[in-house]
Amino acid sequence: MKRPRPVSVITLKSSGPSSAKSHPYPRRTPVLALDFDAISVLVTTSHSTQVTPADVTFARELAKEAAAFAVAVERMFRSAAKQP
Repeated sequence: MKRPRPVSVITLKSSGPSSAKSHPYPRRTPVLALDFDAISVLVTTSHSTQVTPADVTFARELAKEAAAFAVAVERMFRSAAKQP
């Protein structure tokens, strides 16, 4: 049985200068930077110099879920635009 885990929801406004960028580095793990005006969230693996199979699985899952998130946001935007 799965135990409930604490959940935090962070709402970041994407108006203004917002971006999501991947920063690959030749000798350390890559960093995914999510910038929301004055706030930055950096995502990387647990090891700065070593990537594990679990890290690869996480990165692929993150990409898959981010794509699904984009589709859902776009769908909501398009349905809101159709309303009078």
